[in-house]
Amino acid sequence: MPVPCVLKGSRVDETVKSLHRLGFQQETIPLLEKIAANLSGIIFQCLQQQDGSQVVLYVSSGCRELYELEPEVIQANPQVLHKLIHPQDMTAFTESIAVAAATVTPWRWEGRIITSSGIKWLQGASQLERQANGDILWDGLIIDITDRKQTEISLQNLALKYSKAFSCSPDPITISTLTEGRLIEFNDSFVQLSGYERDEAIGRTALELNIWINKSDRIRLLQQLQTNKVVRNLECKYRRKCGKLITALLSAEIIDLDGIPCLLAVHHDITERKQVEAQLRLSAQRDRLLAETLVRIRSSLNLKKILQTTVTEIRQFLQVDRVFIGLKDPQVGAKTVVESVDPNYPSVLNWQSDDESCLQELKTQLTTNRVRLFEDISQITLSPKLLAHYEQFQTKAALAVPIMVGDELFGAVIANQCSGPRHWQPIEIDLLQQMSEQLAIAIKQVQLYHELAQLNSNLERQVEERTTQLQQKMQELEETQRIKDVVLHTIAHDLRTSVMGNLMVLKNLLKSQELGTEDTGTRRHGDTGDVSVQLSASPCLPLSASPCLPLSASPSSPSSPIPVSYSIIERMIQGNDRQLGMIDSLLEIHSCKKQGIVLHREMVPFSELLQTISKNLQPMLSQNQANLTNLVPEDLPLVMADKTKLQKVLVNLFTYSLQNNPPGLNFTLKATVENGMIRTEIKDNGVPVNKQECDRLFDLYVRHPQAPCSTDIGLKMYLCRQSLQAHGGDLGVISNRKGGLTFWFTLPLATPS
Repeated sequence: MPVPCVLKGSRVDETVKSLHRLGFQQETIPLLEKIAANLSGIIFQCLQQQDGSQVVLYVSSGCRELYELEPEVIQANPQVLHKLIHPQDMTAFTESIAVAAATVTPWRWEGRIITSSGIKWLQGASQLERQANGDILWDGLIIDITDRKQTEISLQNLALKYSKAFSCSPDPITISTLTEGRLIEFNDSFVQLSGYERDEAIGRTALELNIWINKSDRIRLLQQLQTNKVVRNLECKYRRKCGKLITALLSAEIIDLDGIPCLLAVHHDITERKQVEAQLRLSAQRDRLLAETLVRIRSSLNLKKILQTTVTEIRQFLQVDRVFIGLKDPQVGAKTVVESVDPNYPSVLNWQSDDESCLQELKTQLTTNRVRLFEDISQITLSPKLLAHYEQFQTKAALAVPIMVGDELFGAVIANQCSGPRHWQPIEIDLLQQMSEQLAIAIKQVQLYHELAQLNSNLERQVEERTTQLQQKMQELEETQRIKDVVLHTIAHDLRTSVMGNLMVLKNLLKSQELGTEDTGTRRHGDTGDVSVQLSASPCLPLSASPCLPLSASPSSPSSPIPVSYSIIERMIQGNDRQLGMIDSLLEIHSCKKQGIVLHREMVPFSELLQTISKNLQPMLSQNQANLTNLVPEDLPLVMADKTKLQKVLVNLFTYSLQNNPPGLNFTLKATVENGMIRTEIKDNGVPVNKQECDRLFDLYVRHPQAPCSTDIGLKMYLCRQSLQAHGGDLGVISNRKGGLTFWFTLPLATPS
């Protein structure tokens, strides 16, 4: 019954073997049990007979803890132990037993058993001794190594994790000797970053590979390691195999590998970050330069000074040999007005040219591309004149952007590199473009200043002329005002008096006819509806009733009765009523313009007021076969209002709808409280009105003769809005898509005061 174990000395082995010797003293057994009790396992003795059967001669009490079985159970049936062995370890166990028995050599085995408490790792060892009869005696020890195996597995897993982390890290990791810097191991990220394959770099030092750009960086690294034993985020510059320079943050620690001090280093590539930081610094400098230029433009009108400061700062920012500005000149064509140049190179200041072909070539390039860029003059094809110009001023590379004032080319900002070819960066091109825009603003500002000065020279004369014109206009307005007052006076007194007289006569005539009186000079002619009227022939008096001659009187007599249709008299009355209404409206508008609308306010229950007005409207609605649905709630709050004015408003709104629609109109009256206001709506199902008419319905203007809204009702609608606005509310109209109009007006609620 072999199982994993390590013998605890020959004394245990000898004690076990003595169990079957002749003369063995039984008092020795307690000593054996004491020894076995101190072992983390069991001591056993097993006899393997020639027929292959096994007899367990002895097993210590440790089997209770290890196998969770009683010793008697094991001695009765050794196969019970085989059943506990893990299936994956059974083959190795069987083979180890067979080999040890066949060769009678020491038995060693490690494996797992499965008990009710879980899986356990065992280690067994046994010495084999062949007996005289051919049987084999197994004396051995089995111990529990579960804790040790779990530790080993944990260490293996940890080592695997570290190995994967080392291999899969996106940052390059290297292990090198501390003293020489000879590379022992590195991951794939280092291969990608450095460009060196494993067979090229393993066993070689960083100095041999020429990786360090500044050898002082390695010295600084070693000094910090000696002081702090660890380095974190040390910025270093490296050289790749291809020669490209990179920047990385180096973190390193000293580790011991087989007694040799080594350096574990992690390199985090920050090349892109450094490039972005550099771009941000350039952008900040560019923005500062643009802001300062803009301040100068706003604070100064000295164009020459603005241009000179600009070229100086551009040359400092770009680190070029020459920056200058050329402007269009009416006399010479074009010339250089300001320049900033390295003293080692010739100046182009005051250069000028009237060569039309050369200037046209430059103008075409600048207006077409908006950027004229040459990185190496020697590699491009140019006209002989331009090539000679570049050779004269030792220009090797050039960058030019136009100064556009509106759509006109006014000049250009040019940067030259004279020391050699140059690759122009996008941020440099962007700077020149933005600076040219700022300079265009400055030039335009100066132009506007000169124009303003020229305009100011004529300002006093223009002011005097305008003052004279205004005085004349004021006199004309005063005269117009006087004429308007005369017209209003004439309308208010003469025309109104005449119209009222006519109305009185016609109404009296109509009333007499209805009462059947004979003494008023009027007579009904059967069913013809005619009325005989004797009119006054006096030109100085208004139309009035006069005594009538008998019907038999001569028709040619001045006092003869004149037959007038009954319907004509009604129309005359209606016409005079309209005239009188328009006159009253005009007078009210004039009064409103002059002193405002006079309101006689009082606390009014709004629900009751609307009910009363609705009843008063019934005759007019019935005459036009119209229906009114009153949906006004009975619990509306009080309002402070002029009841007469409000009744006029509602009558005018209903009148507008009735006049512009055929009979049979349906109205709906609603009222709600919203945000401290009462909103009233009058909706009809008549003909809709276009938006323009809705927008101007309540305005005071001269209406077209064919307009749906007559002058009479137009004046009344204007007064309606004025009245409601005087109350603190408003009035409007909405044209419904499905037909009809919705008039709405608002009134403020009465306050406690």
